[in-house]
Amino acid sequence: MIVPQARLLFWIAVVVLPFATLAGVYESAALLSLAMIASLLLAVLFDALLSFNSLKGVSLKCPPILRGSKDREAKIEIQITNASQKRMRIRMGLGLPQQIETRDEILDLALPDAERSKLDWPIIARCRGNFHLARAYVEASSPLGFWVFRTALPLDCQVRVYPNLLSERKNMAALFLNRGAFGLHAQRQVGKGRDFEKLREYSPGDSYDEIHWKATAKRGHPVTKVFQIERTQEIYVVIDASRLSARTVSSDGGTAVPVLERYITAALVLGLAAERQGDLFGLLTFSDKVEAFVRAKNGPAHYHACRDAIYALEPRSVTPDYDELASFVRLRLRRRALLLVLTALDDPVLAESFVRNMDVICRQHLVLVNMIKPRGTEPLFTHNNVQTNDDLYEELRGHLQWQKLRELKKVLQRRGVDLSLLENERLSAELVSQYINVKQRQAL
Repeated sequence: MIVPQARLLFWIAVVVLPFATLAGVYESAALLSLAMIASLLLAVLFDALLSFNSLKGVSLKCPPILRGSKDREAKIEIQITNASQKRMRIRMGLGLPQQIETRDEILDLALPDAERSKLDWPIIARCRGNFHLARAYVEASSPLGFWVFRTALPLDCQVRVYPNLLSERKNMAALFLNRGAFGLHAQRQVGKGRDFEKLREYSPGDSYDEIHWKATAKRGHPVTKVFQIERTQEIYVVIDASRLSARTVSSDGGTAVPVLERYITAALVLGLAAERQGDLFGLLTFSDKVEAFVRAKNGPAHYHACRDAIYALEPRSVTPDYDELASFVRLRLRRRALLLVLTALDDPVLAESFVRNMDVICRQHLVLVNMIKPRGTEPLFTHNNVQTNDDLYEELRGHLQWQKLRELKKVLQRRGVDLSLLENERLSAELVSQYINVKQRQAL
């Protein structure tokens, strides 16, 4: 489409209005005035026809996939092709979704006398997910400057916005430091594992199944086998993506975000920890069915695959089906693994279903259940700021909910399942701490 410019209005004011007035006052000047106005109109029409070729040969291209993190700046690399290789000025804007912001909505560009040029367009995504950039809007002036030709040029770029793990990793900086026996780093741990470590002299109290009989016969005295922790244990994070994960909690900036955001961030942070420990890390997401499953492996490529599996996950308005989850785990996970389940069990009906299905899973796997503590779920008389009857009833509500979750925790403990109520801000750190404790206790 073509749009008139201020220059066109200026020349109309300079030529058409004065000569039209002159023709109205002096009849002898009518022919001259008509000629001048017609000349201007012809120039304007001719310039309008030429404006349709002002962007001829101009095309845009960008990478098919752009990866970035939430609230962190990324750049879209746009290659501009100018087949005419003439210097020209254009204005360009991107058709970005509402969730993606940019400092400059429109840029004025001067294309050089070259066939190709490059532009890095900075953007900031305010939420994670998968977004599609389909077109860019470009305009260029006509040769005489009376018109501007505007068109939409196609682009095909998939913008993948991942959770921002920078703040979480800063909060857990101590866990990633290598300071003696502390910190999250791979180290050799001798103990009751299944990987052979070394031989040592027999000590009173050693079990008969730990004696190395061939070495004993060769040396003439008892020799005991020593084992170390398995280096490739399987760790799975099980994420509840049902309606329970749509509940909101406060983020670092004070805004309300779904609980699922915290689940995804904590799962990816744990994946980094497992990668550093040399264990196998996997993911399982479910709602009323199993949404995604990534079998436990290790390596940077596998971590990227896990990240791609959950970065666009959104809560579904369905009730979680723990029966389906238990059936899937029993069929697909043959090897004993650590299952870190992220869900909410404050609904008595769902909690009963969860407990029933744990009888099937906990016989083979080590299960740790984590849920973000609901607001006000604390024992009675925890706060001393009760002033009104409403405050008293709110305290009673929190106490009753805390008591029910405490009883549920005891029921799960009898089945070998640990239930933890975690603060929103400490979810990632506590999840990693639980994993490290399991490694140190050799519970898996």
